[in-house]
Amino acid sequence: MPPIPVFDGHNDVLLRLWMKTGCDPVADFLQGDGLGHLDLPRMKKGGFAGGFFAIFAPTDDEDLPDDDDVNPPLAVQIAQPTALRKTLEMASLLFRIERESKGKFKVCRTVAEIRDCLAKGVMTAIFHIEGAEAIDEGFKALDVLYEAGLRSMGPVWSRPNIYGHGVPFRFPSTGDTGEGLTEAGKSLIRYCNERHLLVDLSHLNEKGFWDVARLSTAPLVATHSNALAISPSSRNLSDDQLKAIRDTGGMVGLNFATGFLREDGRWRTDTALDIMVRHLDHLIKVAGENCVALGSDFDGARIPDGIKDAAGLPNLLAALHDRQYGEKLIAKIAHENWLNVLERIWV
Repeated sequence: MPPIPVFDGHNDVLLRLWMKTGCDPVADFLQGDGLGHLDLPRMKKGGFAGGFFAIFAPTDDEDLPDDDDVNPPLAVQIAQPTALRKTLEMASLLFRIERESKGKFKVCRTVAEIRDCLAKGVMTAIFHIEGAEAIDEGFKALDVLYEAGLRSMGPVWSRPNIYGHGVPFRFPSTGDTGEGLTEAGKSLIRYCNERHLLVDLSHLNEKGFWDVARLSTAPLVATHSNALAISPSSRNLSDDQLKAIRDTGGMVGLNFATGFLREDGRWRTDTALDIMVRHLDHLIKVAGENCVALGSDFDGARIPDGIKDAAGLPNLLAALHDRQYGEKLIAKIAHENWLNVLERIWV
């Protein structure tokens, strides 16, 4: 029996491929390089049917958090022209993968396209940017990126920009993560609502989250976040935030990153899958079974050895089955909930 299709809320494979040197990153992805968590052969093997392909523009390698440190230094800001150049370079990789896949991979702009790809076994991708540093205040770059296929974006990553403040990586969370959206940030949310762009709240700090909740006319979505009640990381969501997501018919995607799963915040890959199920139990209890999905953070974090990479996704679904999750609920978490919320945002 083939594995249940998984539609995933977040991965960083484009950044991993962009950082490779002395090779053809597109061929490595399509043929399989066995590195990181994602390439097309392992995704097919594990039932990874598609998801949000994030583009994150780093300043340099040293600015990326060190997973051994539960409280890394604050990330350095990046200039808009530099961020735009790097964003376009990674977007080029995404579209080259689509072009060179010979019909096996498609960048989708509508839910109808996603459903068609799922039915045909074509890998689907949503063009997503993580942090709006590439976007000028006049939104000219955003106009162009939207026409190119951008359908989802996070206003900030875990560093401040002209639109707001990202939640810093802190364990345990102090609850004080800075100010909310700027006036430019509020204009950005309105623009996204007008263009039916999904607004991702996963890296936005708590004040920014509530600013979006007050402003936005769309369902609230955190593509890759966990439950603060279980793991007190600043990157996780409080029960009040989960209830707000529930009340708007939004979505939270379970993040596989061990530092956001574990009660001690450590980046240990020998983390049992049981803690992932505990987070799902809590997310479902507070937000409801129609508002919970998966947001792996593949190629962006250390994940449990019980999954290891995309080929190991059936192990998580088996763990849910063992915990008496029914087939209907597993299918909702695996892909149906994502498609349903996208249908309500991309109207």
